[in-house]
Parts: sequence; C-alpha cells; structure tokens
Amino acid sequence: MANWAQHMLNILRPARASTPSEQLKKGRWLCGSCDQEHGWPFDLAANAPDPWPHAPEYEPNGALRMDGDFLSEDFCVLNGEHFFIRCILTIPVHGMDDHFGFGCWSTLSRQNFEKYIEGFDSSRPSQEELWSGWLCNRWAAFDGNETIGVWVQLRPGRQRPLLWVMDDDHPLAVAQEHGIGADRMMEIFACYGHGPIAG
Repeated sequence: MANWAQHMLNILRPARASTPSEQLKKGRWLCGSCDQEHGWPFDLAANAPDPWPHAPEYEPNGALRMDGDFLSEDFCVLNGEHFFIRCILTIPVHGMDDHFGFGCWSTLSRQNFEKYIEGFDSSRPSQEELWSGWLCNRWAAFDGNETIGVWVQLRPGRQRPLLWVMDDDHPLAVAQEHGIGADRMMEIFACYGHGPIAG
C-alpha cells in the first residue's frame, strides 16, 4: 500500500523545473525572449565592428573597396584607413563536447588585410605566424571598456580566423584557457536575449 501511495504521489507531484545548467546539458532550451527552442551548439555573432557608423547592410565580398566605407560578411573598411575581418573567438564549456563561438571582428594592419584578401580563397592559410589585432566588439557578458589585444590565427578552407586574447590575465583569456560552466554560459545567452525561460 505504501509503495502504491508513493507511486501516486510521484505522478501527481509537479515536475521540478530544470535549471539553466541542466537545460544546456540536455542540448535544448526554450528561449525566454523569442519563444523559440534553441539547441547546442548555439553561437552568437556581431553584425559589424562596433565603430561601424551605418546600418549593417552587407555588400558582396567581391565588391570590396579600399577607400571610403565598406562592409561585407567577412571584410570591413572604415574611412579607407581602418581594416577589419570577421573572426571567431571560442570558449570551452564544461561538460559540453562543442565550444561556444562568438563571431566578432578584429582589426588588421592594411598590409595584413591585403594579405588576408589575397589568400582568402586559398585552401591553405596565407601565413603561419599569428597576426596581432584589436577586438572590435564589446562583450556584454565580460564587463570592461578596455581595448583587448588579440592574436589572429588564420585557418584554411575559408574558415574564419580564430582570435586569442593576448593578456593571459584578462577574464576572457582565462575563459578561453580554462572554460566556463554551463550556468555562466546561460548567463551569457541571457545577456544577449537568448536565455531560457525561468523555471
């Protein structure tokens, strides 16, 4: 009789809402902003470098201009003086097979920008050493207004370059090196309006 009563209690008891961490580890969560179900891996991206003063309307890569202002999905030129490329900054997430990727923009010198353009369609990177740049998108999840220096690592086959924070003590560099927990990952999604519905 006691077993039957316990069985009925388990059926009638409301299911405990899963925590954000549990939802991420299950690989799916219902977004609290757009009411859509998101799945892992789920990356975020900035449409343009933060200094870009216009609406982020893309032109074809092949229409690249080195003077004035230009923005495509992969290249950006500002005032014919500042040059940017779209990259990916990755962070491991504890307990997850795939890394989180933030699509963001980095500066390059004009010389390196031109080298990057020349080798863009090549199956091999145009350089083996790391290039230096500045991260040009601020992360709401990592407070601070300081300019962040990055290493730009090219990859073959039109894969977007990887970014590595230069300052090993910066919180973003620590996250890249040691990873973040699932709860912290969900906090980052919430900063950008893609956190789960609160249980």
